[in-house]
Amino acid sequence: MATVFEMIISGDIPSTKLYEDDQCIAILDISPVAKGHALVISRQPYATFTEVPLETLSHMMDIARRIDMKQREVLKAEGTNIMINNSPASGQEVPHLHIHVIPRVSGDGRTPVLKKTSYEDGEIAAYGEKLRI
Repeated sequence: MATVFEMIISGDIPSTKLYEDDQCIAILDISPVAKGHALVISRQPYATFTEVPLETLSHMMDIARRIDMKQREVLKAEGTNIMINNSPASGQEVPHLHIHVIPRVSGDGRTPVLKKTSYEDGEIAAYGEKLRI
């Protein structure tokens, strides 16, 4: 079954497009965290960040960067959240790669999505050893 993003790309579901080319499209999110919240969506239905070819990912990040600059210029955003929820455990609702570009201003009342934690004594070094590439 096609994802909602595949149906948007095919034109079966309407959207407000900000950009499109042969690798991706960018639309406004219909359930925005803030007005102007955009999604940069791969045309191919890669489920996760690790499945997308680096060339496509790099291009999508460039489009996200351009949207960020436009949000700052037009919406007077002071900052942005650039997010990829990668797999359901991270909050990914649609199994189709997309990058959120969320405009932010000081005092907008939105708290960070992720809450910080801390390491126990010596634990950070152990994680470092496990995760070093």
